Amino acid sequence: MVETQRRARQIGAVIPMRPRFLDKFLNRISRVEPEAVQHYILQLAREKGFFERIFNALQEGIIVTDGDSRILYLNQAACVLCGLDEKGDVGKLLSERVRGLDWEAMSQSDRVISRDTEIFYPQNRFLNFYVVPFHLNEDGAIEEFGAEEDENLGYAVILRDITETRRSTEATLESERLSALTLLAAGVAHEIGNPLNSLHIHLQLMERRIKKLERKDRDALANSVEIAKEEVKRLDTIVNQFLRAIRPTTPEVHAENVNAVVRESVAFLAAEMEDRDVLVETDLAEDLPLLELDRTQIKQVFYNVIKNSFQAMKSGGILHIRTERGDGFVSITFTDTGGGISAENMSRIFQPYFTTKQSGSGLGLLIVRRIVREHGGEIDLESNEGKGLTLTIRLPYGDRRIRMLEAPAVTEEVTE
Repeated sequence: MVETQRRARQIGAVIPMRPRFLDKFLNRISRVEPEAVQHYILQLAREKGFFERIFNALQEGIIVTDGDSRILYLNQAACVLCGLDEKGDVGKLLSERVRGLDWEAMSQSDRVISRDTEIFYPQNRFLNFYVVPFHLNEDGAIEEFGAEEDENLGYAVILRDITETRRSTEATLESERLSALTLLAAGVAHEIGNPLNSLHIHLQLMERRIKKLERKDRDALANSVEIAKEEVKRLDTIVNQFLRAIRPTTPEVHAENVNAVVRESVAFLAAEMEDRDVLVETDLAEDLPLLELDRTQIKQVFYNVIKNSFQAMKSGGILHIRTERGDGFVSITFTDTGGGISAENMSRIFQPYFTTKQSGSGLGLLIVRRIVREHGGEIDLESNEGKGLTLTIRLPYGDRRIRMLEAPAVTEEVTE
């Protein structure tokens, strides 16, 4: 009989039941025939297994907690979405097991709460948390919510992965922001271009007049005019480069060795990194296939990433660059020993004008992602705040076009 009571309590702990019903049931066990008790226990166990199979078939995560927010039950989808252990995490506090979850704010209300949250473990996802509190009213019935004086039995949490929807929305917003930025840049470039042209013309006129002056006055003025012309030329180059960077352009692709592009990029910035006492280590795989790339654009990507890395590091920092071949893609990974990026800034890092540097433009990574996506690739970021950042670029190789399947053969129907 003691063993039967123990099994009843175990089942009741997993399947939320009315506590008063369970107490009455346990009090009356001594007056019930053992065969009947066993029949009820087996029936409960079968129902428990039946509902668990249903819950594990759902794509949405299900988590049930008690009144102290300790996990009573979770299905397989919840384990996948939040990196939980279906058996090991039962009895643990939900707030401790789901990283970054502001459970205290979600569990304060007596009403149903729906909240979108970004989590970074085990993967960077956006989840919708639909939290339903359960209360026991004076009649002993379980309700979704009740008055504050009602007994709090716990919470049911439904998790829905909204990552694709969220990222699709963000991609649309990013495209709109980039279009607005392009229009703004074109307007600014036009307004700057006109004064620059005027300056260039007047400097040419000054050069002609300087040639008529005496030698002692001519040399100093000629030198000043030449410096001014060089600065005007430099400003014009900066404006043109900026426009080329943000305007949507179709890559002019050719078969390229990505390792060679990495080496050229490192060599181009070697002097700046040496001046900052930053060491570059490379681990470049030799079995990489040729990639269809716009060499100039991919160089710009590598320049921006490498520059961000060594600017984030102090003297003596190390930048490790690795290339390797994957299934249908080549990955280029940049790992630095800088300060990393905080969890709050991770979701904003690709936004226009967002920067953590005092003199940064906030456009570098936005341009990087646009170019990589135009090449059919993607970018992953992994930050260890205070220790460094890992940025991985994946570029596809091979024939990735859609292959149309042949239509099935049509058999003629035989009629008599």
